[in-house]
Formats: sequence, C-alpha cells, structure tokens
Amino acid sequence: MDNLPSNRLSPSFSGALRTFAFWIANGTVGHPLLEDVDYRSLLGEEPSALEQTFAIFANVIEMDSEGRVLNAKYAERRAAQYLRSYCDPKYEVEPPFEGWEVELHEPPPRLDLI
Repeated sequence: MDNLPSNRLSPSFSGALRTFAFWIANGTVGHPLLEDVDYRSLLGEEPSALEQTFAIFANVIEMDSEGRVLNAKYAERRAAQYLRSYCDPKYEVEPPFEGWEVELHEPPPRLDLI
C-alpha cells in the first residue's frame, strides 16, 4: 500500500466494498442471518432500503492507519440486520442501531471537483 495515493480508497476497503456488493447482489449477505429472507426483490422495489444498507456498511466499517479493513464482517452483519428488520418487522436488531450507524451523509457534488 506504500504507492497508494493519499486521495484514494485503500485496496483493502475497495475489496471489502466489492465483496459486500457481490453478496448483496447474489443473496448471501449476512449469511446465515438472512438465509430464509428474500430481500433481493425488495431492493428493486425500495431503492432506499439498498441505500440505507450501504450507508450502514460504510458508516460501521473501520480501517487502520494503513487503510486495512478491521471489521468487514461486523459491518456486513450490521447492514444485514437492517435488511432483516426491514423485511421482518418482528426482528429486533441487537444492539439497537445508533444514530451514527444509520446516518445518510451528503451526496457528492453533481459535477466532479477535478
């Protein structure tokens, strides 16, 4: 990672995000938490559910000073807990989400800055 420009995501984070997106798309995110939950049909009907799921993953994930991801499975689990609670109102998220976990941050500018 020594040659990584300081304004780029680390390969570790990029890999964690790519893997998370793959698991979302193929229906295996948070296994076994969502094993019997068909959330994929929901994602096409309720894009805000997908938006919130990715926001939770991004808010919860942690990296060390060199950009190595420290808790990808925990971030995945928290995101999966959200999907489970969205699909199953009887499911209780433990521990309950904190505000910073579910916060939706500002989108990027409509035009690139560079």
